[in-house]
Amino acid sequence: MAEATTKAVFLSYASQDVAAALRICNALRSAGVEVWFDQSELVGGDQWDQKIRGQVKACDLFVPVISGATQARLEGYFRLEWKLAAQRTHTMADAKPFLLPVVIDTTGDAEAHVPEEFRAVQWTRLPAAKRRRRFARGCRNYWVVRKWHGLSSPCLRPNPRAGKPVPRRRRVAASRRRHGSRLF
Repeated sequence: MAEATTKAVFLSYASQDVAAALRICNALRSAGVEVWFDQSELVGGDQWDQKIRGQVKACDLFVPVISGATQARLEGYFRLEWKLAAQRTHTMADAKPFLLPVVIDTTGDAEAHVPEEFRAVQWTRLPAAKRRRRFARGCRNYWVVRKWHGLSSPCLRPNPRAGKPVPRRRRVAASRRRHGSRLF
């Protein structure tokens, strides 16, 4: 069986958060970012454990969805995904963005049951639809910047509404004013 193409963003979530994860997935896809979302990527007969491990190993950005549901579940397959992603960071340079934790409720960073590697990066809070769209645009801009600087990701579909990227100095300064984050 042929291996599916690697997706740029891997969404990892507790099953209780499937509705929120689907909204994030749809926002990313509408912004032109390819997403690996188990609900649409796994089909009958798949060796799902092998397929998930392969995607975590190959994705460009790992997005763990953190919530009260993940706090309440001290066991779950999403925890294995989180540990695999955390282990992958050990072979990466610190300058490479890979982990992008997203909190969908009032769960605090300090008390969250997450791998330590998640605490080393800035978390994004997405309780509202407007923020999901902004988050999606930020993820898309991340790949536009990579392409502009010769670090193209084959996982990004072109957005027909997107124009030529602005020069890096203006883009980064404007992005920091809007989002206050290194990634966006």
